[in-house]
Amino acid sequence: MCGRYVTVSSVQAIEKRFNVHVPEHVGDALQPNANVSHGDAAPVIASDAPEQVQRFQFGFTPRWAKKQFYTINARSEGDHNTANDPRYTGAMGILQKPMFRQSIRDRRCLIIADAFIEGPEREKLTRPYLVYPRAGERPMALAGIWDEWTDPSSGEVLRSFAILTTVANKLMQAIGHHRSPVVLEPDAERAWVDVSTPLYDITALMRPCGDGRLNAYPISPDIRDPRANGSDLLAPIGERIHPEWTYVLHEELEMFGMGESRGRSRRNTPEQGTLF
Repeated sequence: MCGRYVTVSSVQAIEKRFNVHVPEHVGDALQPNANVSHGDAAPVIASDAPEQVQRFQFGFTPRWAKKQFYTINARSEGDHNTANDPRYTGAMGILQKPMFRQSIRDRRCLIIADAFIEGPEREKLTRPYLVYPRAGERPMALAGIWDEWTDPSSGEVLRSFAILTTVANKLMQAIGHHRSPVVLEPDAERAWVDVSTPLYDITALMRPCGDGRLNAYPISPDIRDPRANGSDLLAPIGERIHPEWTYVLHEELEMFGMGESRGRSRRNTPEQGTLF
């Protein structure tokens, strides 16, 4: 599963990277978040408006639900591959899952992330790793699905999303985890949010990313607390899975993060600065 991730890129970086527009009301609300957890509002590029960024809630609730859910992941294989065999190349059972079968067809989204957080299958976030794209290719796009749910008691409309997962690539296997989020290649992102893309092309994208694209290093288990935030959570406490020459220090999130682009206050802003 993938239950935590990181979003710290600036509005300008997001607009340039994905060739989209960030509306002012969305940009004003974006804050650097080192620990995006279920229930948090986070930036996505959704199929109903693929030219702009929106804010949806992390934790998927289908439109037919009688109460709110917080489903954070959707298995690409659905009920297939219960052993999580990393060699699996069979059918994508998500197409038949009642909770997800409509959204995977016409409500897909790009989840904007600078990194995600995962731990070994048994220890989970007691031994977390920060997993990030190599060569500074941030932000990246995780494949997601979304839906719109109306609270029957209040009439409030909620848009929420889940991260698609697939089998573990070699990096995730080295961490000791059995799953991985679907990390889309840049040239596949437009197809993912285009509702006219044939389903057989969509299912072909639900595979683990190339083994050389990501790297990881261990971080503090303080990340387990969904209320925790700040750049200190992302500092390395051990060596990277794949050796690299240096750690890159972004000394000020106020300079490199979302705060640079709008004249917002710094109220409730996490500690400035992060390590990747």
